[in-house]
Amino acid sequence: MTRVLVVDDEPQIVRALVINLKARKYEVDSAPDGATALRLAADRHPDVVVLDLGLPDMDGVEVIKGLRGWTRVPILVLSARQTSDEKVEALDAGADDYVTKPFGMDELLARLRAAVRRNEPVGVPEGGAALVEAEAFTVDLAAKKVHRDGRDVRLTPTEWHLLEVLVRNAGRLVGQKQLLQEVWGPSYGTETNYLRVYMAQLRRKLERDPSHPRHFVTEPGMGYRFER
Repeated sequence: MTRVLVVDDEPQIVRALVINLKARKYEVDSAPDGATALRLAADRHPDVVVLDLGLPDMDGVEVIKGLRGWTRVPILVLSARQTSDEKVEALDAGADDYVTKPFGMDELLARLRAAVRRNEPVGVPEGGAALVEAEAFTVDLAAKKVHRDGRDVRLTPTEWHLLEVLVRNAGRLVGQKQLLQEVWGPSYGTETNYLRVYMAQLRRKLERDPSHPRHFVTEPGMGYRFER
């Protein structure tokens, strides 16, 4: 059963989320502040975190950074902050998706399901190579791991899913809309800032020279291409 950690200091929102999630057979823990959230995450190991950024004891971005120090659990931000800069800051810190308040429960639940799916193990298609070797790193599609310089590279679930789509289409242009819909879901198609943020993160983690990418190539106005 999927376990959800809800982090929000507004009791009515927590109550609504708990009722709706339990009705759909999720297990739910809740935390009213960042410190409690980090403790519960360590103790209960949720499968997905729904996180408000405006917490009483610390900013939600700090909670994201705290979680990303040790786990790749999907993080779905739920916040009244609506500016592009604030969304990008949360995504850059390691969040996987961003929903603004007020929100529709059906949309939130759909995005939560998508976040959980992205974190599930994906089998390698018959005839496909499980191990993809690039000049600077190696991608193990079966184990969902990336190795560089003899060490595992820690990726968030969204970073991994983006990498996986590109690697499975090695040498081919993958359009912006296709990437958004495959990684974030069918309701996405124009949020190209998401792609810029996550491609920059992949380049920082995997390219020898992120400012002059060798493997993750941008085709301006069209999409991205993975080259070995």
